Amino acid sequence: MKMQLKSALVSSLVAAGLTLACAPLQAQTVLRFASEAARSDPQTAGGEKMNELLKAKTGGALEVKVFADSTLGNAQAAISSARGGTIDIVISGSSNYTGIVPLLGVFDIPFIFKDTPHAYRVLDGQVGKEIMDKLEEFGLKGLAYWDTGWRELTNSKHPVKVPADVKGLKVRTNGSPAHNETWKLLGANPVPMPIGELYTALEMKTVDAQEQSLGLLYSGKFYEVQKHLSLTNHAYSALLVAMNKAKFDALPPAQQKAVVEAAREAGAYQRQLNNDNMAKIIADVKKAGLQVVENVDPAPFLEITKPVRLMFTSKYGGENFIKAIDAERDAK
Repeated sequence: MKMQLKSALVSSLVAAGLTLACAPLQAQTVLRFASEAARSDPQTAGGEKMNELLKAKTGGALEVKVFADSTLGNAQAAISSARGGTIDIVISGSSNYTGIVPLLGVFDIPFIFKDTPHAYRVLDGQVGKEIMDKLEEFGLKGLAYWDTGWRELTNSKHPVKVPADVKGLKVRTNGSPAHNETWKLLGANPVPMPIGELYTALEMKTVDAQEQSLGLLYSGKFYEVQKHLSLTNHAYSALLVAMNKAKFDALPPAQQKAVVEAAREAGAYQRQLNNDNMAKIIADVKKAGLQVVENVDPAPFLEITKPVRLMFTSKYGGENFIKAIDAERDAK
C-alpha cells in the first residue's frame, strides 16, 4: 500500500513538473493591431516587425497580432474601436484622426512639406509630438508616425498634367477637410469613401479618380481599374499608430517603454521598406498598362490651392504649427 502511495506521489510530482516546464514564464498578452491596408502592404510588414521587436523587448510577455484588409473595420470604425478598447492598436492615415483632433489636418495642407526628410523632421520632432499627444484626450495613446508617402492622382478619363485637367473629375478622398478643399479648389468633385469600398467604386465608375500613395495604389490593385497616373506629389501622408490609452496606462512602465520603442523602430523599418518600393511600383504599374505622367509641374497646383492654409487656420487655428513646419523646410 505504501509503495502504491509512493508511486502515485512520484507520478503526480512528475506530471506537475512537466506542466510547469511547458508553461510560459510570463503571462502573454496579445495586442490586436488593426489596419485597412492589404496584407501585402508595408503596413503589415511594419506590424509584424513591431511584433518581433516587442516580443524581444518584453521576453514574450507582449505580442502584436496584425489584422489587415479592414478585417476589424474601416478606418473610422477601427479608430473608434481602439478608443473603446475592443481593438488595442490601430494604424491609419493621420488625416483619418482629424475628426477627433482637427489639428492633425495641418499635415494634409497641399505642398506644406518640401520633401520626405522635411516631413520626417516635423513628424518626429516637437510639432509631431505636440499634435499626436492631443489624442490622449480621446482615449488614445499616440505611439509613432509611419509612412504612407506622397499622394498621387490616378483616374480613368485622361492624363492630368495641369490643373485644368482635374476639372469635373469625381475624386475619391478619405474625408480630410484639407483634401476635400484642395480638390474643390481644383474644380473636382471630392467623394469621401472608405478605402475598402474604393476598388468597386472605381470599377463601377461611381468615382473617376482617387488620390493616395503609390504603395496603397499597388497593394490595393487600384491600377487595375484606372488608366492614368500623375505623380503630383500634392501632399504627404503620414500613418499614425495609436493604442487604447487605458490599455497602455495599465502596462508596467517597462512594458510601456517597450511598446513605444517597438512602434518607433518598426516605423523606421516600414518607412524604409515603403520608400524602397517606389521605383519598382512605378515600373510595375506601367507594365500593367497604367499611363504615367512623371514630370508634373507643382507650381500651378500650389498657386490654386494656397487658400487651404487660410481655410485651415480660420477653422482650427494652428498658425504656430504651420510656422514651425515652414521653419523646418531647409533645416539639415
